[in-house]
Amino acid sequence: MRLDKLLGNNGFGTRKDVKQLIREGTVRVNGIAEKDPGSHVNPEMDSVDVLGEPVVHQEFIYIMMNKPPGVISATEDKWDQTVIDLLAENDQRFEPFPVGRLDKDTEGLLVITNDGKLTHELLSPKKDIPKTYFAKIDGIVNDGDVAAFREGVTLEDGFHTKPGMLNVLVSDAISEIELTITEGKFHQVKRMFEAVDKKVIYLKRLSMGNLSLDESLPLGHYRELTEQELNKLDPRKKG
Repeated sequence: MRLDKLLGNNGFGTRKDVKQLIREGTVRVNGIAEKDPGSHVNPEMDSVDVLGEPVVHQEFIYIMMNKPPGVISATEDKWDQTVIDLLAENDQRFEPFPVGRLDKDTEGLLVITNDGKLTHELLSPKKDIPKTYFAKIDGIVNDGDVAAFREGVTLEDGFHTKPGMLNVLVSDAISEIELTITEGKFHQVKRMFEAVDKKVIYLKRLSMGNLSLDESLPLGHYRELTEQELNKLDPRKKG
């Protein structure tokens, strides 16, 4: 890794700032001043300090966000605010991205990271990672819907979903349900209810895999995952 990138990734300023620090001779690599911003270092092997302050390298960041409505699950957008825009600059420097997507009007648990391997594990169709949602439905959700979801439903484009576990909390003109699915097709929860002639009017993701939303997080707020939460989330650490 380039020395200037290492310092920039670990909070020592912009690329311009760290280049100036390096050229001023304030950065030492293995005890020797290094004035070349492009010199390569191994963060796992080399000792680096700035004005005597050790550089503690953090490669990955793992964030839990309670995504608010009106914000899109993307790294950048010309028109809408993104979930990355909600992060502090100190966290944006890791260049993280959302794991999958929540629709613009959907709330709840969103994992944001720069760990591509973990993202692949969580999104791979072969892994069948369960995702649980709470929803309010315009229409009476009944046992017939539960049975239909258990078998999988056919969407408007002909795609037949994998089975979903539908739990009816309130069956009324406005029903309340929890639904667990293992796929992540575009607008899938909404389209599954449309397949049984009902409409989702509110949607919130509660969990992904074994990771549940911290309900004490206000909408639009986030925090880093604890080590215990990360171990729960990461399919590679099972068994």
